[in-house]
Amino acid sequence: MDQDHLKIVIFGAFGSGKTTMIKTLDPESKHIEAPCSGGSTTIALDFGRVDIGNRRVYLYGTPGQERFEFAREIIGRGMDGAILLIDATSPFDEFVTHLHDSLEGSGIPFIAVLNKCDNVGARPDALKQSIRSARVVKASAKLQPECCAILRDFIATLPAGRHCHGNNVHFP
Repeated sequence: MDQDHLKIVIFGAFGSGKTTMIKTLDPESKHIEAPCSGGSTTIALDFGRVDIGNRRVYLYGTPGQERFEFAREIIGRGMDGAILLIDATSPFDEFVTHLHDSLEGSGIPFIAVLNKCDNVGARPDALKQSIRSARVVKASAKLQPECCAILRDFIATLPAGRHCHGNNVHFP
């Protein structure tokens, strides 16, 4: 049986939970990180893979700092879909707006996931109003059942046989 392969890229600001989500989905995932105040941060990418039905899903997490724009463009090349992971305790700031608008303008299917909704100061309903063209779901990047369900449901929305390996997001 031939396996269908998909490339899903996870975008989000620093600390939104991209690495955590990929580790939750694939405990064997790989990460390129550097120490920073408060722990570590992704400086290149996160990589994981999961099988959903007969599809092998390759997950790529992007760095969340603005200065890594070039890395997001490289990692995003040829993606089939994207997840915009948003920290519900942080404002929908200029950087998150930039990521959202770039994905929206690309035509690549994406879903917005509001993470940390159960934390003090979370404002998921206010954030939902800022997201115009994507399905929005609430989740915890730490909970495997939630992450798996979100990924499975999102992949089910992609057209059968979809392989956008030529699609790119340009971050102006």
